[in-house]
Amino acid sequence: MTFWVNGGERDYPEGLSFYDLAQKEFGSEAGKYLLAVENGRLRELFHRPRKGSEIHFLTMQDKAGFDTYRRSAVMLFFAALSNICGEETNAILHFSLGSGFYITLKGDTACSEALIQSVEEEMRRLVSLALPFRKRSVPTADAIRIFREKGQKDKVKLFRTRVASRVNIYTLDRYEDYYYGFMVHDTSIVKQFRLLPYRGGLILNLPLRTDPDVIPEFSTSGKFFDAQLQGEAWAEQQNISTVGDLNDNIISGKLSDTVLTSEALQESRIAWIAEQITSRSNVKFVMVAGPSSSGKTTFSQRLCIQLTAHGRVPHYIGVDNYFKNRDEMEVLPNGKKDFEGLSAVDIVQFNQDMTALLNGETVRMPSFDFVEGKRVYTGETLTLGADDLLVIEGIHCLNDALSEMLPAESKFRIYISALSQLNVDEHNRVPTADGRLIRRIVRDYRTRGSSASRSISMWDDVRQGEEKNIFPYQESADVVFNSALPYEIGALKLYVEPLLFQIEPEDPAYEEAKRLLKFLDYFIAIPSEGIPANSILREFIGGGCYHL
Repeated sequence: MTFWVNGGERDYPEGLSFYDLAQKEFGSEAGKYLLAVENGRLRELFHRPRKGSEIHFLTMQDKAGFDTYRRSAVMLFFAALSNICGEETNAILHFSLGSGFYITLKGDTACSEALIQSVEEEMRRLVSLALPFRKRSVPTADAIRIFREKGQKDKVKLFRTRVASRVNIYTLDRYEDYYYGFMVHDTSIVKQFRLLPYRGGLILNLPLRTDPDVIPEFSTSGKFFDAQLQGEAWAEQQNISTVGDLNDNIISGKLSDTVLTSEALQESRIAWIAEQITSRSNVKFVMVAGPSSSGKTTFSQRLCIQLTAHGRVPHYIGVDNYFKNRDEMEVLPNGKKDFEGLSAVDIVQFNQDMTALLNGETVRMPSFDFVEGKRVYTGETLTLGADDLLVIEGIHCLNDALSEMLPAESKFRIYISALSQLNVDEHNRVPTADGRLIRRIVRDYRTRGSSASRSISMWDDVRQGEEKNIFPYQESADVVFNSALPYEIGALKLYVEPLLFQIEPEDPAYEEAKRLLKFLDYFIAIPSEGIPANSILREFIGGGCYHL
């Protein structure tokens, strides 16, 4: 049979799997290749290609390959835990932390260092056996029965509201489970991992996408860990730790309470942050930074309201107003203007104006005309009084190079991100990045007329920009604010699904759109009428009370 593999024509015997093709193509390096793309469609390696197909293979440095490796490592952990402690001992995969995942054990089993070492040794034993990840499709009713017998109520709830008639179940050794997404071919591929004790649980530490052969030293911020735990505690307070719980709340008529309680808890955090700011008499600049679609603008305006309630006079400023004129911006190697880098900002003018304001001077304030690509002055001026302060929002606000001339004691730094509080089930996390991507697709279409295909195609570049311009400075934040709402994916579903369905099979964004649609299928849709006008979610779906 003839195939086109990585751009070259190949003749191979009939009946080979993608895994066999990888072995023949790459020899001893074949273990690096985790998935195949056949005629634009993602395929697990146990499948067989069709004659004449165009095929290329993905590694951990591809997003789909990276996610597949991490998912496979998670199943490897749960299989090893089951072998060591018995199937009745379960654990909860909580959230990404550092380069890995934070996991806790359920029930009375202590997460001791000895147990952690035993589980890691069992994981390595399973790796040495090169055991296949086997996949089978069963009717949804059978899946519900299987997991009810295992006592996994989270999965029973999840499948009860699924429209799909079948469920894919994976088996590894004697262990079987459900996972949202693909697996690698066998355990021998999952070589790089380490288990570490951490804060009453453990870290499954894994390689970075940029360096797949090395386990990095585990490091994280206590502020981020606490923000994640607080988000989970808020969700648990409403009995919605998983998607199945959320769907049950909706079915039982508790949607309004869920929405209002979620919003009230978030508002209480904003009020607390305002208290922290006003307790520091020297603060004049509140610097708000965070990744794309984290809700920075609405958060900043809500913070201004709370600061006013605390007796201060806040003024909101977007760093975008200090963009250089478009014809002055640096050009990247690919020929595009660098809108994301700090070089796009007129740092000198920004610091001059902020210093003048700090000294009590009156300053002409700029705005940026995105149509003309130029900074303009419309006559607006600003003078800071004794109770006045600036709430400054922009992706570079935690980078001291932006505000290098301002005294450190005059700045209060806030990092904002949409850190998902929910699990799909106890072994599958709702990815934070998926929530932000869905937010961005909805907002870009509403405010810019951009298609879902365009938003998806730009997403990897956006994430790379965040890795360079935002994440390295997040540790300097005084506080972390979690802008995610437990109910939001259900609300966004009504807006994003039609946009994703517009993407045709020949579009490069089709596989990602299909993955997101499958993800959205877990959620019962939520109407937007009951969402408050000041909700961060209104920044994306519209109908808010702020000028954005």
